[in-house]
Amino acid sequence: MELRQYWKILRRRWPLVLLPALVVLGLGLATYRPAPAAYNAGVRFIVGQPPSVEGDLTDEQRYYNWLTSEYVVNGLTDWVRGGRFAEAVSARLAAQGINMPAGVIQGGLAADNARSMLTLSLTAGDPEALRQMMDGAIAVLTEENAAALPQLGGQPAALTQLDEPVINPLAAGIRSQLELPLRVVLALAVGVGLALLAHYVDPTVRDRAELERLGLPVVGEIPKE
Repeated sequence: MELRQYWKILRRRWPLVLLPALVVLGLGLATYRPAPAAYNAGVRFIVGQPPSVEGDLTDEQRYYNWLTSEYVVNGLTDWVRGGRFAEAVSARLAAQGINMPAGVIQGGLAADNARSMLTLSLTAGDPEALRQMMDGAIAVLTEENAAALPQLGGQPAALTQLDEPVINPLAAGIRSQLELPLRVVLALAVGVGLALLAHYVDPTVRDRAELERLGLPVVGEIPKE
């Protein structure tokens, strides 16, 4: 079938093509809700262990101190990503009279590490709650990390906070902006399929070419006007 013939079919049955798209568009606009606001805050730490011997250090001792710091950062990152860290933050906030479930903290928590640097990031929908969670997370990370690092023999890791957390609003993701247009496009594709299906099952002969394809002679043709 030629493209011109497809165009004739779609033009003839345009209501069927547009109907699914109009239904999807109407339902989408009726149920549309703007994406909830989200905020993020991050803070960086340098992690280091004090030297085991006082005085001038040899190059070898400095190397092992740096190497130990990298292992400590890896262990702290795994701890932050696990559920026990969020539970510890929740318990610390509860002691201050702030009810913040561990699941809420865990859902917005992220951590990354590069050599001796640890990056802690939190995301939440309320800036005040985010500030409280970040304060609790920093306190737990710097004061209660000994339990997560048994290799240090009960000694806490030395963390130096490099910057203060700044709360920034997050822009709405592109997915939420494209969701409705993509649904409308898919509905249009469904409408095209319905139009072609309706043409396929319709036994009506509508033009001279269809009769000629059936091998029937055309004696005369009544014009539309």
